[in-house]
Amino acid sequence: MGVFLTAVFFMLITPGPGVLSTAGVGSSFGATAGYRYVSGLFIGTNLVALAVVTGLAGLILAQPLLRTVLMYASVAYLCYLALRIALAGSTIRFIESARAPGIRDALLLQAINPKAYVVNTALFTSFPFAGMAIWQEIVWKFVLINLVWVPIHLLWLSAGITLQRLDLPAHWHRIINILMAVSLLIVVGLAITMS
Repeated sequence: MGVFLTAVFFMLITPGPGVLSTAGVGSSFGATAGYRYVSGLFIGTNLVALAVVTGLAGLILAQPLLRTVLMYASVAYLCYLALRIALAGSTIRFIESARAPGIRDALLLQAINPKAYVVNTALFTSFPFAGMAIWQEIVWKFVLINLVWVPIHLLWLSAGITLQRLDLPAHWHRIINILMAVSLLIVVGLAITMS
């Protein structure tokens, strides 16, 4: 289980759409919006894990046309989310950023988040627990993944909230939001080139 927990930690701590957008929402919109967003990510990541475990994700992604459509939808939505983060707090607004991303936005993100599928597939199909029935292993993996997932996402949210609370000039907040958005776009680019 130690090797599994180490793998979980490193797979989740590395920047992906979930943690980057969490920090961005915390920085741009504050704690209340951030906790709501993380709640949606939590539900969404467990639904993705359930889809992976039941084989539903494999059936859907085995269809080349559907896989392509989902990839483009994923890229479009992640670009939209990056734009909302980048423009939050700026005086030039092409997208209205008055409403913070919420539970629904986070659920949608996880449903089309390529990293969520890759991580869950790797964790649930690797690292067998000796001497356990498959259903017990799956239950334990769900519990252990969530025990690591929650603090990591709260840590990223806290980092974003801390940035918001710093009494930085407005142009620094814009720069930070833009950097978070660019980081999110880099992850999207990497996901596209790896698929």
